[in-house]
Amino acid sequence: MAHIFFQVLGGTGFIFFMTSLGAAVVFFFRGAIGDRINRGFLGFASGVMMAAAVWSLLVPSIEQSQEIGMAPWVPPAIGFALGGGFLYLVDKLLPWFHAGYNGKEAGTKLLMLAVTVHNIPEGMAVGVAFALAGQNPEDPVYLASAIGLAVGIGIQNFPEGAAISLPVRQSGKSPARAFLAGCLSGAVEPVAGILVFFTAATAVPLMPWLLSFAAGAMIYVVADELIPQAQPDETTNVGTIGVMSGFLIMMVLDVALG
Repeated sequence: MAHIFFQVLGGTGFIFFMTSLGAAVVFFFRGAIGDRINRGFLGFASGVMMAAAVWSLLVPSIEQSQEIGMAPWVPPAIGFALGGGFLYLVDKLLPWFHAGYNGKEAGTKLLMLAVTVHNIPEGMAVGVAFALAGQNPEDPVYLASAIGLAVGIGIQNFPEGAAISLPVRQSGKSPARAFLAGCLSGAVEPVAGILVFFTAATAVPLMPWLLSFAAGAMIYVVADELIPQAQPDETTNVGTIGVMSGFLIMMVLDVALG
């Protein structure tokens, strides 16, 4: 069992490292980020999150719903609605979310929460894959599949780390704190993977619901916070260009590495 545990830890640790590597992009920007560049970054984060919500979360949720014998639209639809509803309640009902913060900083908190929620099922998926590989050492296909999944998710996590750290930096935090925020959003991945190692039989049936829940949370933040900040008026369309670019890059990564 010990070798399976270390496989799970290694796989989920890699995707966490890639998130942190993406968050380190913030150190390449000195001083305040200009308004046009900031709008582009916010648009980029919006595009990344929308593409990830579709290809990394909703499509796998549909496929896994079919695999466990459920109507393919039920867990994705219900989970998506619950995820959006959860973020709405957090935004409206928890006073600490806005206490002492302006609108931009409160929106950044929601962004961090949404991406963190999104990283939980990713960590679980990698944990399940490496647990299965460890339980079937005679079949190298399981290990190859687990490694491929970890590499694919890890590469996808790079722009997601940047999508967290850059808006946090623009909200007024130091580069070090912005980097830490990006890292913390991915820290749940090894934790989720380890939990799956101990509760694999229970976790697998929940995956379609968790994936779609995370998708709903991400889309809520994109629609409520990121796009309005990326395109507050009609004087420039840099935010729209950022959305298109982020969506395109993440779509290519998800489809090519999926």
